[in-house]
Amino acid sequence: MKSIKKITIALFAILPLVLSSLTANLQVKAEEEYTIGLAISTTNNPFFVDLQEGVEEAAKEMGATVKIVDAQDDATTQLNGLDDLITQGVDILLINPVDSDAIVPAIKNANEAKIPVITIDRNAAEGEVVSLVASNNLDGGKMAAEFIIEKIGKGAKVIQLEGVLGASATNERGEGFEEGAKDQLELIASQSANFNRSEGLTVMENLLQAHPDVQAVFAQNDEMALGAIEAIKAAGLEEEILVIGFDGNDDGLEAVKEGELAATIAQQPKEMGHLAVEAAINHLKGEKVEESIASPLELVIKDTLEEK
Repeated sequence: MKSIKKITIALFAILPLVLSSLTANLQVKAEEEYTIGLAISTTNNPFFVDLQEGVEEAAKEMGATVKIVDAQDDATTQLNGLDDLITQGVDILLINPVDSDAIVPAIKNANEAKIPVITIDRNAAEGEVVSLVASNNLDGGKMAAEFIIEKIGKGAKVIQLEGVLGASATNERGEGFEEGAKDQLELIASQSANFNRSEGLTVMENLLQAHPDVQAVFAQNDEMALGAIEAIKAAGLEEEILVIGFDGNDDGLEAVKEGELAATIAQQPKEMGHLAVEAAINHLKGEKVEESIASPLELVIKDTLEEK
C-alpha cells in the first residue's frame, strides 16, 4: 500500500509538468497551424526571388509554413500549380499573377473552396481578393517620366519597354508613364520584352535600328533595362541614351552605382513579402485587413547610393 501511495503521490507531483508540456505543445501547434500557399510568377527574375524570400522569412517568424509553386512566367502552369495548392487545402493563397486576366479561374476556384486570396505586386481582373499588396505602379511610372523630363527636357524622344502583356504591373506602369509623358515627351515606340533581360536586349537592338534618334528609354523593370543597356553599348550609344528602370533589384542598383543605369524606381520586394504574410495571418485570425496595402517606392540615382 505504501508503494501505491508513493506512486500516486509521484504521479500527482509530475502531473502539472505533463499538463504544462502538453499546453506548450498545443501553443506551438497553434502558432504553426497556418499553411500559406504561394504562387510566384517566376524565380528567373531576382525581384521575385527576393519577394519569395520575404514571404518565407515572415512565415518563419510568424510560425506558419509555406508551400510554393513557380509558374516560370507561364499562365497555364500557374493555374495548374494553384489547383494543386487548393486540392492540398492550404489555409490562404498568396498569388503573384503571371497574367491578371488569366489568373481569374484560379481565384474563383479558391473562392468556391473558401480559401482566401491575397495578390502580390499584380492584381487579378476578377474574383474575390482580400487585399492587394503592391507598390503604386501608377506613381512609379509618373516618377520615371518626370525624371526624364528633368534630365533631358520637354520633347525628348523616348522608347518604353513594356512587361508581360496583361499583367496589372505592366498596365499600371505604362499608364502612369504615359500620363506623365503626355504633352511633355515624345513616345516614339512602346514594345513588350516580357520583363526579361535577354528579350530586353533583342527588342532594344531592333528598336535602335528603327529609331536611332531615341534619347531615353523607360524599361518597366530593371531586367529589361539591363538588356537594353547591353544593346545600347553594342551600338556605341551609351553616352547618347539615358535609361531608367523599375524595381531596384541588386543588379539594377549596381548598374546605377556604376553609372550605366541613370536611375531606377526602387521597390522593396522582401518588404512586400513580409506585408503579404502579415496581412494573411491577420485575416486568418479574423482581424480587418485593408483592401490595398502600399509597399514604398523610391527614385534611386547614383547620388542616392553614395549618400547611404
